[in-house]
Amino acid sequence: MGFLDIKNATKSYGPVKVLHETDISVEEGEFLVLVGPSGCGKSTLLNMIAGLEDITSGDIAIKGRSMNGVRPAERNIAMVFQSYALYPNMNVAQNMAFGLEMHGVPKQDRDKAVSDVADLLQIQQLLDRKPGQLSGGQRQRVAMGRALVRDPDVFLFDEPLSNLDAKLRVDMRTEIKKLHQKLGTTIVYVTHDQIEALTLSTRIAVMFGGHVQQLGTPKEIYDSPANIFVAGFMGSPSMNLFPAKIGVTKGQAAAKVELADGKTASLPFPSDSPMSKHNGRDIILGIRPEAITDEDGADRNSNAIHIVNNHVEVTEPAGSDTFVVSYLGGKEVTGRFRADVDVEAGQTFPFAINMEKAVCFDPETENRID
Repeated sequence: MGFLDIKNATKSYGPVKVLHETDISVEEGEFLVLVGPSGCGKSTLLNMIAGLEDITSGDIAIKGRSMNGVRPAERNIAMVFQSYALYPNMNVAQNMAFGLEMHGVPKQDRDKAVSDVADLLQIQQLLDRKPGQLSGGQRQRVAMGRALVRDPDVFLFDEPLSNLDAKLRVDMRTEIKKLHQKLGTTIVYVTHDQIEALTLSTRIAVMFGGHVQQLGTPKEIYDSPANIFVAGFMGSPSMNLFPAKIGVTKGQAAAKVELADGKTASLPFPSDSPMSKHNGRDIILGIRPEAITDEDGADRNSNAIHIVNNHVEVTEPAGSDTFVVSYLGGKEVTGRFRADVDVEAGQTFPFAINMEKAVCFDPETENRID
């Protein structure tokens, strides 16, 4: 049993089921991120944990106590909203203390809690200001401070950084991660941003169509996606996917893939790959952009680097990297090259493909093949 247990939970609006049977167990101190596109059910699940949405069936328990039928105010959770939800007529200190005041906490204890959290978030100088006098980043810190003073069992974050500009989002991501490492709090965090999910979480639940598509660590989600949706959604740029067929040359143990266009040389898997048992099978081959690179940038520890001379369609300098677009297996693919590689559109260039990082999917079920 976890600290937060979601057991077979569903949510329906009339005949429409928006969240299908969901099972997630969150341990104390974990940082779980619910990630997926709009309408996938992630915010609905968060609201069910908070008690803002009734559960249709199943159970949600915190510290072994079922929350079904328990009012939000009695759940000992704290929520940080996308819109900050600060009271404009109160100053920062009053906003942070308001929840404690509603729960009958003495003023002396409220003042100490506010002061301690303000020190932690480095917002002491803002305590006398009204929300209208704060920047977006400062308002987000205050919203987090209001949650922290409560010392709840579970923190819930509903896309808290989506209203911030790109640089401030990166800065606040770092602050939230530091805060979690320092306090060891249990957090459930909703976002549609897969970079936020990968950088912040200890575990990720990737959601789509009201189902949890995969639950795992960031490394598991990124390196071994459960299906084509997870492979395409997680990572920026996303995983390259193209049709292929597995083959095994007579007298050789190692398998290889023949790409659908028939023009590219076959790409051999590592000698210890289990793909040889799938001889003749049609697949969707998945390779991350960083596993398609220039020769000098290829992984020196890999024993499955294969060089393909390919026509360069587009180059996209991105500071620390250069993204190079080409075609493989009749499909457009993106490689991540070093920033100083001398490569230009229109030329033929040697692409180093790391087949140790290749992932295979079934074209019909779209699930990963092991």
